[in-house]
Amino acid sequence: MHRGTGPDAQGLKTRNIAPTAAARAVFTWPVRVYYEDTDLGGVVYHANYLKFLERARTEWLRHLGFEQDEMRERLGIQFVVVGMRLDFHRPARFNDELAVSVKVTDIKRASLIFNQTIHAVSAGNALVCSADVRAACVECMTIKPQPLPREIVAELA
Repeated sequence: MHRGTGPDAQGLKTRNIAPTAAARAVFTWPVRVYYEDTDLGGVVYHANYLKFLERARTEWLRHLGFEQDEMRERLGIQFVVVGMRLDFHRPARFNDELAVSVKVTDIKRASLIFNQTIHAVSAGNALVCSADVRAACVECMTIKPQPLPREIVAELA
C-alpha cells in the first residue's frame, strides 16, 4: 500500500509507505548484561542502552536477509541514526537477561521509524527503556539521503 505521490530515484511512486502486518511485527533480540556494561553501582551505564538498541536493529535487518556490510558494498548505502527519543523506566543490572525489541512504525522514502523497548526478562519482564528511533538511508561516501533500496521496500511493504 503506497501513500504520497511522485516517483523517487528508483521510480517508486511513494514518499511514505504503510508497513505491512509482517513489517509491523515485533522482532526481539536477547541481550545479557555483562560487567563491562555497568557502572560502579552494578547498573547499566546509560549510553550502553544505545548499543543494545543498535544490536537489535542490526539483527532485525539480518533476520530480514540484509547484511549491512553487503548493503554498503553492493548498494553503496548505509543506515545512520538521525533522531532518537529515549526514556528510562527502571535500571537494568549486571547479569540481567534483556529482551530488546524492534518494531517498524513508519516507512518514509529515505528513512525508517522504529519503536524499540528493552525489558528485563530476569526481573519479571519489567520495562527498562523505550525509544523512538529514526534511521536514514544514506549514500556511504557523501552521507546524503538516498531512497530506501527496492529490496527493503519490497520486504517491508
